[in-house]
Amino acid sequence: MSPNETLFLESTNKIYKDDISSSSFVNFQIWDFPGQVDFFDPTFDYEMIFRGTGALIFVIDAQDDYVEALGRLHLTVSRAYRVNPEINFEVFIHKVDGLSDDHKIETQRDIHQRANDDLADASLEKLHLSFYLTSIYDHSIFEAFSKVVQKLIPQLPTLENLLNIFISNSGIEKAFLFDVVSKIYIATDSSPVDMQSYELCCDMIDVVIDVSCIYGLKEDGSGSAYDKESMAIIKLNNTTVLYLKEVTKFLALVCILREESFERKGLIDYNFHCFRKAIHEVFEVGVSTPWTGSQVAGTPCTKAVTLNGTPRSTV
Repeated sequence: MSPNETLFLESTNKIYKDDISSSSFVNFQIWDFPGQVDFFDPTFDYEMIFRGTGALIFVIDAQDDYVEALGRLHLTVSRAYRVNPEINFEVFIHKVDGLSDDHKIETQRDIHQRANDDLADASLEKLHLSFYLTSIYDHSIFEAFSKVVQKLIPQLPTLENLLNIFISNSGIEKAFLFDVVSKIYIATDSSPVDMQSYELCCDMIDVVIDVSCIYGLKEDGSGSAYDKESMAIIKLNNTTVLYLKEVTKFLALVCILREESFERKGLIDYNFHCFRKAIHEVFEVGVSTPWTGSQVAGTPCTKAVTLNGTPRSTV
């Protein structure tokens, strides 16, 4: 939904489970917890919940007094760590759209310092927290979720290496491997991610799907807006070209390159064919590997837990 529509969402008042494995490359569940969950309540089976969790995302409202939320954060991560030390602990400092740039940095520094001091006091220095500034009014929330999901994909180093080889032999400046439905990028090359470039690529996917829904379906409305024939080229007025190609039914490769480099489109397409074949081989190996859970496209079934640091803060 659009950010403006979220104004009418009610606060989370019970545990809400969302399974997104059916329409997405990444096969996982999100368990959304209300901020007022009492982990000391004997009816709360936190061992069952945290035992199979891949990532725990704790959401702190940056526009609110976060002292109480930091206490809940410490209680939550310390308990979860004792049950499952393999969990990735992520902290989303959310609703930063209402803060100035200086205030954002100061808030992140303060939360980072206090949270780590609490862990040090409890002799939990080995527990690592990652911090992200997020908002629903830009792409920062997608960027943060991309970083979280990448930690849950065992094939990530291989994917990054394939992307590095592909762009270095094709004259491409930047490439993202996108999950088409969620706009999460599951991998990118080793060059730094520029938020503006990422937003352009997200917008391109929206344009391609919207146009395909109008012109790409059959007369009776059957077919798919995204299939193996999906491809798009967008030329910007600053001599930059955006190039999208279908990789799997869930994944798209979106590249950013200069117009002069795109003149060698034949070479790029040949290299893409090799890249696409390698991607399919990577996940065929993943499917044949005996994971202890159900799989989609070679990724293990993973559970991500989202906890809201304040009762009115929702994601």
